[in-house]
Amino acid sequence: MNKPTSPVQNDKNSSNKQQKRSLVPKGITIGLALFSLILSLAGYGFRLMVGDDVDNVLRHAAVVVPAFVLGIPLLFWLGARVFNKINGTDIAGWNAISLGYLTSCIAMLWLMGTYS
Repeated sequence: MNKPTSPVQNDKNSSNKQQKRSLVPKGITIGLALFSLILSLAGYGFRLMVGDDVDNVLRHAAVVVPAFVLGIPLLFWLGARVFNKINGTDIAGWNAISLGYLTSCIAMLWLMGTYS
């Protein structure tokens, strides 16, 4: 049998659901992730067309692409987890990942603009 719930329990359950809600839709985060992947790979095709050594290009890509596509968003997510634990805030992990991808894209565009 289902036990009737009190209004206090309903409020508690609804507040837990509201706290877990992310402000950034998943589609935007996925789009930012794809954009960061495209941006991080964009220069390497050009370098290969110009005639740079394939080994050099692959070695450089093996460091830079994971740093921008995985590293920066992961650091933002870990920072949000630590900040939540230390300060008792409620930063959604998805929001932190989205901010990491946004920062990654902006950093790559800034680097591209600087070296173009």
